[in-house]
Amino acid sequence: MMEREAQWFNLKGVNMFKHLLVPVDGSDVSKKSLKKVAELAKLDGAAVTLVYVSDPLPPMAYADSSMGYGISQKEHKLACENFAKDVFKKSDAALGLTIKAKAMHIANTNLSEGILEGAKKAKADVIVMASHKRTGIKGVLLGSETHEVIVHSKLPVLVLG
Repeated sequence: MMEREAQWFNLKGVNMFKHLLVPVDGSDVSKKSLKKVAELAKLDGAAVTLVYVSDPLPPMAYADSSMGYGISQKEHKLACENFAKDVFKKSDAALGLTIKAKAMHIANTNLSEGILEGAKKAKADVIVMASHKRTGIKGVLLGSETHEVIVHSKLPVLVLG
């Protein structure tokens, strides 16, 4: 972040944010945004809560035959928890040693609803999200979870590009 931007965030010594909720998914876009999140948190002295949203319903996995087989709810939950722990570990490393983030794993079939649920539970005052920068037909066809959060959030949403 450039010095001029840093001064804008900390205008006249007034901290803008006290608690940042940051959705993470382990993607490169998510990891890159965490450096900016760390800078913002340092400037404002803000707490950070990382949230990972997983689908509570196990996917159908297919064997070699035409009959599919499913994994149990218990196995799926354990796999999601283990994946979330890995995402949080990598996210903590990307944030750096000076930021101690809390971690929250939410199970919800809708990603944007899970993020908003996490913000409410964490009592965050801003949601900080990374954008995949999809435009044109890709943006229309693939949709945008960031857009969904912006539309339905009662909190400010800071989108990092």
